[in-house]
Amino acid sequence: MVSRVIPVDPFDLVIFGGTGDLARRKILPGLFRRFIAGQMPPEARIIGAARTDMDSAGYREMIAGAIDEFGGIDTPPAGTLDAFLAQLEYVTIDAKGEAGWAELQELMKGTGRVEAYYFSVAPSLFGDLAERLQHWGMADVDARIVVEKPFGRDLATAKALNGTLAKYFNEDQIYRIDHYLGKETVQNLMAVRFGNMLFEPLWNAQYVDHIQITVAETVGVGGRGEYYDKSGAMRDMVQNHLMQLLCLIAMEPPARFDPDAVRDEKLKVIRALDPVLPHHIMRGQYEAEAGQEGTHPSYREAVGDPRSKTESFIALKTQISNWRWSGTPFYLRTGKRMAARSSEISVVFKETPHSIFGPDAGQHRNVLSIRLQPNEGITLGVTIKEPGPGGMRLIDVPLDMTFAEALDDDAEHVDAYERLIMDVIRGNQTLFMRGDEVEAAWAWTDPIIHGWEARGEVPKPYDSGSNGTTDSHELMRRDGREWRKVSL
Repeated sequence: MVSRVIPVDPFDLVIFGGTGDLARRKILPGLFRRFIAGQMPPEARIIGAARTDMDSAGYREMIAGAIDEFGGIDTPPAGTLDAFLAQLEYVTIDAKGEAGWAELQELMKGTGRVEAYYFSVAPSLFGDLAERLQHWGMADVDARIVVEKPFGRDLATAKALNGTLAKYFNEDQIYRIDHYLGKETVQNLMAVRFGNMLFEPLWNAQYVDHIQITVAETVGVGGRGEYYDKSGAMRDMVQNHLMQLLCLIAMEPPARFDPDAVRDEKLKVIRALDPVLPHHIMRGQYEAEAGQEGTHPSYREAVGDPRSKTESFIALKTQISNWRWSGTPFYLRTGKRMAARSSEISVVFKETPHSIFGPDAGQHRNVLSIRLQPNEGITLGVTIKEPGPGGMRLIDVPLDMTFAEALDDDAEHVDAYERLIMDVIRGNQTLFMRGDEVEAAWAWTDPIIHGWEARGEVPKPYDSGSNGTTDSHELMRRDGREWRKVSL
């Protein structure tokens, strides 16, 4: 099955922070893959803008190296790399000063194309960039800005950022990007829910026992220690990534598949979330890996603070107070230095109301597992008879749709950033967070953080390469449930 690639309109994309890690690892290599696929028009321009002093030729050389290292393409089609690099420009610019802005204004003057500005910089510079774009006449009604997380560190700062951007741009011009929403499986989640009569009638508290959302990483904080220790798993992962996954799994069917209809339903989920009780949340910090303490230190050693109270792991239980989900618990879990790199949503259905096979048949539940990484796909566990004589012995087997296996090799596998950037150019905000959605998420998150701070709680240690803290498993056992194993 070959994907149909629809080219976007000609555009100018300015990447502030164009020499940074995100631009080199994700944004530019992703755009090159879109260029090879024929989706990026030859008239398009990509303009890197940063404080680094270099010219366009030097920038092209830098990006050529980044594509070679991070592009994931062994041998690009002949001539494509040179043709792509020819569409790149560079401006040395000062986000807080005047240097470089006249040159950028001249480049953007009167092109008649889609104009997009990617803020691949620290959030502290968002307001400065927005103000400068307006001052230099580049924040017109057709311009679009892309802002990366973290979008605030609490409700107050999120409101302040929203207010700052709103001075210069309308809400329909602001694209708050969460790369998790660009993953193929996340969008397939909506297709599975709303495109199949098989599931939607069962997608409620009457049939669903509970839902688990796990985002596990094998890496530690690495070079992000200074940032991460001021953020932690709650702010870095739960408030945005896991919250978005929860919204998509729990929301009501929108009236139509358009940006505001989808985001309206997500907002309703966030506003219906119950507060998290103190005994329904567990936090942890990873220990040094046994035998590799030098290369894989403990969390506190990695961040350089032997008394840090910041969590690298969190597990919590919450519920949604609405008709569809009343009484159905949602369990969220995320952490670093865990047993495997795995992102999974598991919808665990209730047992049959009566087993005709007797007590020897055991307990069996259907589980719909949506894997976001590393092997994207959907698995539905069903109960069947074990082959062979000896009575009615039941076993659970998976109906597996791993995308790489189920789809032809020619099918196109698009990185999340590729898809989301193309959506920006198209003007499609469906997979981007709206301002009121961000604020509602912080309004739910803030009391949880303030609660453990007021109680003076310290995260509990857990072994590197494990499934998290011991008490996180007790959280499930108290309810007669258990976490699904974190595995590849």
